[in-house]
Amino acid sequence: MIVRLFVLLGALTVVLWSVSTYGPVLNLPLICGAIGCVLGVILLLQRLLRRKTSWVVVDGSNVLYWDKETPRLETVRLALDLLQEEGFAPILWFDANVGYLVADRYMGPDRLARALGYPKRRIFVAPKGTPADPLLIEDALKLGVPIVSNDRFRDWSETYPPVAELDRFMRGTFRGDVLQLTLPG
Repeated sequence: MIVRLFVLLGALTVVLWSVSTYGPVLNLPLICGAIGCVLGVILLLQRLLRRKTSWVVVDGSNVLYWDKETPRLETVRLALDLLQEEGFAPILWFDANVGYLVADRYMGPDRLARALGYPKRRIFVAPKGTPADPLLIEDALKLGVPIVSNDRFRDWSETYPPVAELDRFMRGTFRGDVLQLTLPG
């Protein structure tokens, strides 16, 4: 944002200098300054009109089971696609055993990112022996965003009272072979 402002201010300075030095006649500094002003305004508008990221925290270990209660990464991939189509930027959380459920081996963020075709920086795996639930709830509360899960988190409602609010959740179901999400609000 600051660079964009400096571009605009620099261009305005060149225009003012050109007009004060040569008068209101067409000259190279005036043309360059005018082009710089247009560019600065475009850059500022681009920054100001950019959409705010709509984050959502996904309980990947829950979403795994949405299709016929069988753990499949493809179900998570479908949910990611649908969320992104709706304009959300998902943050994924998994329990440490996710790899053993779908591939008979440990899978950290690197392997999950490759398997899902999703950025590693948005995938988190809870440490062994720690459930992902409190970690993803804390993330969602810190960011003030909904949680994608069919879990009601009743075990955590005393520690995290806001999880009792139904509008904090996006639920998913399959109708035939089509995944449908219940969007908040």
